[in-house]
Amino acid sequence: MSKSIAEAARMLAGWLRETRAGVAFTGAGISTESGIADFRSPGGVWSRHRPVMYQDFLADASERQRYWLMRKESAPAFLAAKPNAGHLALARLEAEGRLTAVITQNIDELHQRAGSRRVLEVHGTAMKVHCLSCDKRYTGEEIQTRLEAGEEMPQCDDCGGILKSMTVSFGENLPQDVWQEAARLASECDLFLALGSSLVVHPAAGLPETAASGGARLVIINRDPTPLDSMADLVVHGSIGETMEAVMEQMKAESRKSKVESRKPKAEN
Repeated sequence: MSKSIAEAARMLAGWLRETRAGVAFTGAGISTESGIADFRSPGGVWSRHRPVMYQDFLADASERQRYWLMRKESAPAFLAAKPNAGHLALARLEAEGRLTAVITQNIDELHQRAGSRRVLEVHGTAMKVHCLSCDKRYTGEEIQTRLEAGEEMPQCDDCGGILKSMTVSFGENLPQDVWQEAARLASECDLFLALGSSLVVHPAAGLPETAASGGARLVIINRDPTPLDSMADLVVHGSIGETMEAVMEQMKAESRKSKVESRKPKAEN
């Protein structure tokens, strides 16, 4: 059932106090609040460029050149972005032991920059680049500097191999170790927070169904309706940052109230 932010904050704060194995699952919607455009949205990278398939990237130099042109255009937003209230709230909940992990479809590492320690990146990361031959690693900043200096197809400066962002491209398999751990966490959790995901990109979008089938409470916070809203215990169509800020404030208020109550002298019989 869809709720207002105030109502949702009260409900979710209560569930978070009770949870022993909460999991968060995040999509592009949490990062758009940090200024990173959804690739699929109007004006996004994929509305201006056809995505490069993984096999084409490997086989065709012109496709690699097009890939790096897209990277040059999109990377500045990733490099400049800062974690927002949603990212910070999830990091705090993990530190308090209320979340066991964040599973993310995003490639911007904003969860790590917010302080989350256990982040499962099912689509990899755009903040690192590696050599497909020798696996030498480069930071996103290093490669962006080379692209802006005029390199059209950066190569490994150790072995001359092909470089690629450490993201999962179209036609490339998901990292199986990450995916298996994400599926395990979803099946064992007691609270599953789906934040900023349209819940249409599979197989990752199946994780909320796995959690709900295992008996977990399912919470969906997303700007637009999703195909799984009808199975959720709580739905909020609104800002993730605003909602999670309200949740954290509610938890603080209830914690203060609990401390005051515990200090009151007990009535004598």
